[in-house]
Amino acid sequence: MLPSDELLLSETRRQFFGRGATGLGVMALAKLIGGDALGATAPASIGGLPGLPHFAPKAKRGIYLHMVGAPPQMELLDYKPVMKEWFDKDLPASVRMGQRLTTMTSGQTRFPIAPSAFNFAQYGKSGAWISELLPYTAKMADDIAIVRSMHTEAINHEPAITFIQTGNMISGKPCIGAWMAYGLGSMNQDLPTFVVLNATHSHPKANVQAISAKLWSAGFLSAQYAGVSLRSGGDPVLFINNPDGVDSKVRRRMLDGLNELNQIQYEKVGDPETRVRISQYEMAFRMQSSVPELTDLSKEPASTFDLYGEDARKGGTFANSCLMARRLVERGVRFVQVYHRGWDVHFSLPEVLPSQCRDVDRGCWALVQDLKARGLLDDTLVTWGGEFGRTVYSQGKLSPTDYGRDHHPRCFSLWMAGAGVKGGTVYGETDDFSYNIVKDPVHVRDFQATLMHLFGIDHERFSFKYQGLDQKLTGVEKAFVVKPILA
Repeated sequence: MLPSDELLLSETRRQFFGRGATGLGVMALAKLIGGDALGATAPASIGGLPGLPHFAPKAKRGIYLHMVGAPPQMELLDYKPVMKEWFDKDLPASVRMGQRLTTMTSGQTRFPIAPSAFNFAQYGKSGAWISELLPYTAKMADDIAIVRSMHTEAINHEPAITFIQTGNMISGKPCIGAWMAYGLGSMNQDLPTFVVLNATHSHPKANVQAISAKLWSAGFLSAQYAGVSLRSGGDPVLFINNPDGVDSKVRRRMLDGLNELNQIQYEKVGDPETRVRISQYEMAFRMQSSVPELTDLSKEPASTFDLYGEDARKGGTFANSCLMARRLVERGVRFVQVYHRGWDVHFSLPEVLPSQCRDVDRGCWALVQDLKARGLLDDTLVTWGGEFGRTVYSQGKLSPTDYGRDHHPRCFSLWMAGAGVKGGTVYGETDDFSYNIVKDPVHVRDFQATLMHLFGIDHERFSFKYQGLDQKLTGVEKAFVVKPILA
């Protein structure tokens, strides 16, 4: 017996009527609205789960700026002036408390403290201490909420990035953007619900961590919820353009025929992924018009580049990625993920880190100001951060002008802005060594629960049955919404 015939014979009564209702429902809807239901004007939300959001959301769309490699918190957002008195002294055992180390520093005989080589000043109504490396971020101190007490369980990049993006250190789970696409649906018909951008870095010595599409995969959810990577060179989306000699009319006839075959297969077998394939082919066809318009910056006024800087004209830069993120959410994309690599500062930190900050600082500020000016910041959530922190002690050689820092899961910093976030807030405290949290700890799960809360989702009630378990982004352990940073 063929596998397709076996699947058909095993179809339950509920599956049979559900499959039949889908086709009848689409035809009935088309009749009621007086047109082709699939080609009608996009409603406020397309798809999504019944009953979501659970309550009135503050955020309708999100932009997540991930600094891959882990920015050093004591160099940027967690000021530790006392450390200047500790230069080249060993980190006290009472502070380290036997913490496990990575293989990069486990062989060191000493753990000499390296104070930050950079100056800090206070900004905004909250008096937030922000590094001289982030002058543009400092200008928007009253727009952002800084969380200095983030912590995680992973000590290496691969599991740590996977953990903060998917809620699990083991790959194969849906990422945040995929969960949002699944739960809340799309706000447009001509672009994906979830888009991913990979920005370039500028310093040749920057230590670059590898990332892959599993970070924006849909995991056990349907493939339609995975992130679509938008490229800065060549075709913005792979395979979206017609081959040479194939015009739009031919492509349309080909898709119509292919869709008919897929529909026959669906009616016979009932595999929902067949319907996904049909919808994705149709989306790709519509994107042939929407993507070129999206990526064409020629109609952006000069004021846009005065805001973002001239780097925004160069495809693939972080500034360009931030501008593209604004254009995406402006056109109804639900979730945009931007990755910027090169933050793994094990060596040559005083040389590499300023370049990394120049890459992103102005773009972050411009994005927030641009969204605010367009009235989009009120319901767009912007997040900036890495996957863990860095050690206050030096990895390798230490001098007043040269040092590096190893991975540190016990504390790190991030900031959030926009929809429902209380700007001008500084939350959480670490000790004088930026090594241990002394007030208001925020676990990765708490951050994820807070993010979902801003989208109107109760993380405890948002799950997907897989392998006999009610799978959640925040996992099975308790997670708490960080209410003090909410407006």
